[in-house]
Amino acid sequence: MSVPTLFGIPNCDTVRKARKWLEGQSIAHEFVDLRENTPAADQIATWLEALGADRLINRRSTTYQQLDDAQRAALQGDEAITLLRKHPTLIKRPVLAVHGRLSVGFSEQDYAELFHV
Repeated sequence: MSVPTLFGIPNCDTVRKARKWLEGQSIAHEFVDLRENTPAADQIATWLEALGADRLINRRSTTYQQLDDAQRAALQGDEAITLLRKHPTLIKRPVLAVHGRLSVGFSEQDYAELFHV
């Protein structure tokens, strides 16, 4: 069985909660810092296809607030992958890849269901 992968930013409070929960449950996982290891275009495309832009894009982020109207509009179209790679903080965090499934954000209940604990 593959090890779950948690994508996020180390100083993000929600990511910290998810990591603490995983560690508290003794669930081995790999952590990928989105800033240092921005996912490849095909991986982001897979996330967008599986989750949709509305779930994957963090519209409450400071980065999103700083985008101009044209860039915000582009996030709904073909330029979304390019913008998410350029500004990885636009990706809602954390993204958890486990058992061939993707989860965005963190809730203890959702994680408990995913890991059957």
